Amino acid sequence: MNRMIRPKRLANGDLIGIVAPASPVAREDVERSFSFLEQLGLRYKVGQSVYKRNGYLAGSDEERLADLHDMFRDPEVKGIFCAGGGYGSARYADQLDMELIRQHPKVFWGFSDITYLHTAIRQGTGLVTFHGPMLASCVAKDEFHELSGKMFGQLFTPVEVHYSEAISPLETLNGGVAEGEMVGGNLTQLANSLGSEREIETNQKLLFIEDIGEEPYKVDRLLNQLRLAGKLREAVGIIIGDFAKAEPSNPDKTLSLDEVFDHYLANLGKPVVKGFKMGHCEPNIAIPLGVKGRLDANEKTLTILPGVD
Repeated sequence: MNRMIRPKRLANGDLIGIVAPASPVAREDVERSFSFLEQLGLRYKVGQSVYKRNGYLAGSDEERLADLHDMFRDPEVKGIFCAGGGYGSARYADQLDMELIRQHPKVFWGFSDITYLHTAIRQGTGLVTFHGPMLASCVAKDEFHELSGKMFGQLFTPVEVHYSEAISPLETLNGGVAEGEMVGGNLTQLANSLGSEREIETNQKLLFIEDIGEEPYKVDRLLNQLRLAGKLREAVGIIIGDFAKAEPSNPDKTLSLDEVFDHYLANLGKPVVKGFKMGHCEPNIAIPLGVKGRLDANEKTLTILPGVD
């Protein structure tokens, strides 16, 4: 078990490394995010493979991995922001240099496909990482929400994240209060980790899930996989984030997404709350993974300890 490492907080004038660990991103979208970084008081450095295209990947696996390692190794770089997700992080997750990351802990921020890296890095080194909006796929877009932007503030000042119905309506599937380390992210990537060296550990943890483009029967399949692997039983509580673009292709022959959640999560005998604007949505509330959280399903609140030191 690795000792938890909180990365050092960011300061005005710090240099950020921008990486594309998975799919290609549009140069214009990456560049459109620069003004936001400047407003935060940050300088930036774009990784070597960010603008490369290799089918559905941003360069070769070796190039994307080298970018990540270079950013962790570079003493000038104080934090690493992902430009986008898509697919491809898991292809080199077994080659991550955990000793390098442990020796040079720093802010690492992204979501979606990046979930695989969050899990691998946290379980391999103890480093707290951040599940939050990415530069090309979120920050650059017209619909990027002011609240999503404000979430970057937690990187500069150690503050607790407080989520209540002031942000969005929440629904309790099962009551109670649970405390545990925050883990999780994209449901597809969590299921993909099963049976590997990087398998998600949920024992005594608060498990957070979100996804995009998965219709109800596919979400059913993914949750059943976690159930059969004991991951739902081992968690102390479940936080259901946003499930975007989940409309069934055959509306006459489907369970609803809510029915799927009820079937797998409502009778676990532990706190379960859904409706969190965390994932492929606006606002996209950023949270640290690897620190302790408290889910109060009775009051419908989630509180998470600061992610930076």
